[in-house]
Amino acid sequence: MWIFYAIGSSFFAGITAILAKCGIKKTDSDVATAIRTVVVLLFSWLMVLITGTWGGMTQIHGRTLLFLVLSGLATGASWLCYFHALQKGDINKVVPIDKSSTVLSILLALIFLCEGITGAKIVSVLLIGIGTMMMITKKDIETDSGKKSGGWLIYAVLSAVFASLTSILGKLGIEEIDSNLGTAIRTTVVLLMAWFMVFVTGKQKEIKAIEKKELCFICLSGLATGTSWLCYYRALQEGPASVVVPIDKLSMLVTIAFSWIVFHERLTKKAAVGVLLITAGTVLLAII
Repeated sequence: MWIFYAIGSSFFAGITAILAKCGIKKTDSDVATAIRTVVVLLFSWLMVLITGTWGGMTQIHGRTLLFLVLSGLATGASWLCYFHALQKGDINKVVPIDKSSTVLSILLALIFLCEGITGAKIVSVLLIGIGTMMMITKKDIETDSGKKSGGWLIYAVLSAVFASLTSILGKLGIEEIDSNLGTAIRTTVVLLMAWFMVFVTGKQKEIKAIEKKELCFICLSGLATGTSWLCYYRALQEGPASVVVPIDKLSMLVTIAFSWIVFHERLTKKAAVGVLLITAGTVLLAII
């Protein structure tokens, strides 16, 4: 059943980006991330109570807890970077770069999880890497490097790096406990990190100024994220990380489709070829 959970994770993750983009037109991305995390946290612990897995907390080993905390910190960092990039850049460019974390995830899975490497995986990595590069134009690089604080491209790349670390650390952290409980614990860490960033930067005053419409979209994106996470870590617990992660990254297609419908963002011919290469590489990873 893990492959169905992976597909479900991909679908809800794709919707998350669209809902989040609608919720951060005027709202600061860090504040939106913190609010979304509250929704995900409530959703995650509710599932723990419903499934009756909360009793497993007393049986968590120190090593498992450590990896869950580290995974949560990596997730928090990835989220903050991702939504900052999403607020500044086009979804059609930010999402594919973020999803390129697949390449690094495969390399880390080879090193730390000993999942092995094959000729097909090498071809897949090359397709995803080339496709990602085709999504980035020379103008994007020049514009981004010209900004002292860093533009959307830098944040999108950092999001991908932290996302890959999240996958590996998450895999190590849910080997001995229920995936729902692991997700809830990780989300708690993300919540603390997200709100810490809000108060450190002094953005807590902006919460009262959030429009009801944007708050609604932010909360809906949190629900979509919670559902995606529950599916994702259930799949990750039962299936190989090098296959689950690529399937989850196909959420890019869902996001691009909705971005065309909702925001009328169109792909250039070069970017479209890049998306096809990334998709081909991802599908190849899923079937080998």
